[in-house]
Amino acid sequence: MKSIFVGNLPFKATEEEINQVFAAYGTVHGVKLLTDRETGRPRGFGFVEMDDAEAANAVAALDGKDFQGRPLRVNEARPREERPPRR
Repeated sequence: MKSIFVGNLPFKATEEEINQVFAAYGTVHGVKLLTDRETGRPRGFGFVEMDDAEAANAVAALDGKDFQGRPLRVNEARPREERPPRR
């Protein structure tokens, strides 16, 4: 299973809408849109989990595609980098 990064999302986008867009390319195992910890407002990006071959097709087809007036940025998610602890 692969995790796909989806960026440049409209702030009003919902997990269900993103699920529908990616479902056209295969089975979606999960969608997670990130929100700001302090305000609870959407951050404009999220992650979609799909099987490997389907994920590759979705990335190729959806990167740069218009979604609610914004071009999506879609690519394979990279592992989170280690950060120094906050003070």
